Amino acid sequence: MLWIEGFWFVGGLAALVVGAEALVRGASRLALTLGLSPLVVGLTIVAFGTSAPELAVSTSAVLGGQTDIAVGNVVGSNIFNVLFILGASALIVPLAVHHQLIRQEVPVMLGATLLLVALGLDGRIAAWEGGALLALLCGYTAFLVVMSRRQSVAEAPSSYDEELHPAPPQAWDSHLWVQLGLVVGGLGLLVVGSEWLVGASVAFAKALGVSDLVIGLTIVAAGTSMPEVATSITAALKGERDIAVGNVVGSNTFNILGVVGLSGVVAGSEGLGLSASVLSFDLWVMLAVAFACLPVFVMGRQIARWEGAVFLFYYTAYVTYLILTARQDAASDAFSTAMLGFVVPLTIVTLVVVWLMHGERQRG
Repeated sequence: MLWIEGFWFVGGLAALVVGAEALVRGASRLALTLGLSPLVVGLTIVAFGTSAPELAVSTSAVLGGQTDIAVGNVVGSNIFNVLFILGASALIVPLAVHHQLIRQEVPVMLGATLLLVALGLDGRIAAWEGGALLALLCGYTAFLVVMSRRQSVAEAPSSYDEELHPAPPQAWDSHLWVQLGLVVGGLGLLVVGSEWLVGASVAFAKALGVSDLVIGLTIVAAGTSMPEVATSITAALKGERDIAVGNVVGSNTFNILGVVGLSGVVAGSEGLGLSASVLSFDLWVMLAVAFACLPVFVMGRQIARWEGAVFLFYYTAYVTYLILTARQDAASDAFSTAMLGFVVPLTIVTLVVVWLMHGERQRG
């Protein structure tokens, strides 16, 4: 029965959120116990940890033969992370963007996105291509570790969430065995939660006549991004603006290099297939969203509230288009015409005007 699947779906989401929280807390404390700097912890363990649900869900989906969910989950999560999470966080408080993100992390995210588009143009991510993505992730992580060792802790960004700082000796999670237990327990919850979520999502897709791809691009993508939502919005409320932005950028990079990479390897000789609709639309939306970060981040080094509102509007429009198209609604053509013929050009003109005004202020 459908209500039973709903129960498993909600249970899966809860297990993913709790598991990711336990994993992030345990891994963060463990990393700091081992002497890693807050910079490395913030850009790797926290960002990667909050992307662990995407990894668990996509890998489980591939093993179950639901490759559309595996791909749709990554593409949809990256779109959701930028448009919804940054948009909602910026509405709470304008988000300052650290120069480290502009100079290094955003270009890495853009490069990873471009690489995924290039590899996926033939409609498939081969096993060796997935392995190459994983190798790049390892190299990127090693680069961050080496760079952090060249800097003192005082030189590293200090505006990360309080959970990234070393725990006082009396803290309950300051013991090594507790930290290891949190990591193992968190991973276990992620595995169980991913199985529940994927199974329930497939049942919903069949019952409602909606494709696995649309479910993956929307419900599963939003569900597996709940740790990022909680982390970024909480950080914004606390005034920890760097982590609100850095978490999203780092997670998007990990989703492509880590999640797609591992999914491609797990898929084996058949490779990870990309559907025609992903190749013709969703992949390019993900690329456009990634590139939209660059001018927004550079201008004034912050995401203003109005820019956050624009991000949220575009995410709403994207989901609306997916639903209309899935239902083969006659309004989908009119909707896409209005978006492409009026809303998108108006947004581009607005960004160009703001960019020029920013340039004039810089020269003045």
